[in-house]
Amino acid sequence: MSLTDPKARLLLGLTFIMSMVFATWQTLLNNFVVEAAQFNGAQIGVLQSLREVPGFLAFTAVFLLLVMREQVLALVAMALLCVGVALTGFFPSALGLYCTTVLMSIGFHYYETVNQSLTLQWLPKDQSAEFMGRALSVKAAGALLAYGAIALLMTGLGWDYRWMYLVAGGSGLVMLLALAVKFPLFPNQTPQRKTLLLRKRYWLYYGLTFLSGARRQIFMVFAGFMMVEKFGFSVGAITSLFLVNYLFNLLFAPSIGRFIQRVGERRALTVEYLGLALVFTSYALVEQAHFAAALYVIDHLLFALAIAIKSYLQKIADPEDLAATASVSFTINHIAAVVIPTLLGVLWLTAPSAVFLIGTGFALASLVLCRNIPDRPTADQAVRWAPAALTGPGVSERP
Repeated sequence: MSLTDPKARLLLGLTFIMSMVFATWQTLLNNFVVEAAQFNGAQIGVLQSLREVPGFLAFTAVFLLLVMREQVLALVAMALLCVGVALTGFFPSALGLYCTTVLMSIGFHYYETVNQSLTLQWLPKDQSAEFMGRALSVKAAGALLAYGAIALLMTGLGWDYRWMYLVAGGSGLVMLLALAVKFPLFPNQTPQRKTLLLRKRYWLYYGLTFLSGARRQIFMVFAGFMMVEKFGFSVGAITSLFLVNYLFNLLFAPSIGRFIQRVGERRALTVEYLGLALVFTSYALVEQAHFAAALYVIDHLLFALAIAIKSYLQKIADPEDLAATASVSFTINHIAAVVIPTLLGVLWLTAPSAVFLIGTGFALASLVLCRNIPDRPTADQAVRWAPAALTGPGVSERP
């Protein structure tokens, strides 16, 4: 798909808005909850678990497609994300933060579900990984704009959290309206199934998705929280970390997409999971702030390789299954995500290192699973080997 294609430009435009608005929320969150709401580790765990509940319920997106088109649902979901972020700064209490976080999260997770479905439907299989790499680069640009605004308005001009959140959410709504006016509704190339769908031959994709959700929660919730609680990072320092992360994505994400297309999903994911196992183990042992910051950047860069899971799905799935499978996969991704922040938040109070060693275990389990991806996955050969109970149409056993 050429970047001059209106579908591509719409997807990239939505990605930019999502990233700009969500990056503002995410970057300020740890400092906001500590400084304004006096959260401890258990409370941040509860908040993050609540944030993931809409992700767990993402399978319901397929039912919304009975009454609206996927493109319309993407726009509505993005609007909810923007409104939730805009309101965040006005409710600096546990209950207020829980409510605005859930509202923001409903929009975020429904948007991400539909975006994944539309991307896999609209893109040719031989271009999807490279395009998703470009989308990561655009996502980085949106985040960098957010960080620049935070540096200018909060550090430079002394704005407080309330107005920063309001400007980010309000700007996102204005940009979203411009996209809704500019682009028409595009016809669906392949009619999508609008029922819940679980297929035996997608079992490896489901397993990788589940472990990815569990592992990512440890990074998103506890790696950043460690920077503030253990090493005393300020808003400026946290923003600088995110700035470095997204500069790497801006520069290298398209190359990462091309790397996945060249070496294949199995090799790309092997690199990711080996790297993450080392990073999480290092998190458990780190005692120096600059080393922790370096781990955080490496961690973020490795996660870019996770787009290989999506390109793997596109190669093995029936075209009419993509919307329903995207909905179910987000629920699978969030099964662990709903539980892990709260449980590990309690563990964090007594054994922070154990939290990261659990992340190491998740990375190693992912490594074992990804080695089962064929060199050239197709609908007729989704895995290299499968247990007899999971062998069915589209699943091939190794001779």
